[in-house]
Amino acid sequence: MKITIIAVGKLKEAHLRDAISEYAKRLSKYAKFEIIEVADEPAGEKISPAEEQIVKAKEGERILKHVKDNCYCVATAIAGEMLTSEGLADKITKLSVGGHSHICFIIGGSLGLSADVLKRADFHLSFSKMTFPHQLMRVMLAEQVYRAFRINCNEPYHK
Repeated sequence: MKITIIAVGKLKEAHLRDAISEYAKRLSKYAKFEIIEVADEPAGEKISPAEEQIVKAKEGERILKHVKDNCYCVATAIAGEMLTSEGLADKITKLSVGGHSHICFIIGGSLGLSADVLKRADFHLSFSKMTFPHQLMRVMLAEQVYRAFRINCNEPYHK
């Protein structure tokens, strides 16, 4: 199986890069894992709703260039479906059994995801009703995917 995370922006903090590297190393036992970073669009603190849509659209175009036709696309979105760790593990198993060998997770920028990206997604996943820094979401998502593989292999880790 191949797991891809497509994320807007570069990880700036070394501790977040280190955490991602650690989960990438751990995940390599179970799947081919990659992170694709796309450039974020500059957006000031006070921009209009129309300007927000333009920013999300530009970031969305960059994201969609990396989404392959054959991948099952999961968009992280506050309004998405919340799953338990076991629920994510079950979803990954069902996708694999159903013939999906590539799962692509998408993390938007600070303004979220464009309508086009949300439309392309096969599933919308919410981690919480709270807002998290999009850079931290990479670590949280990588950890949950790793946890899901451990659950599916009946290996200790999940508590």
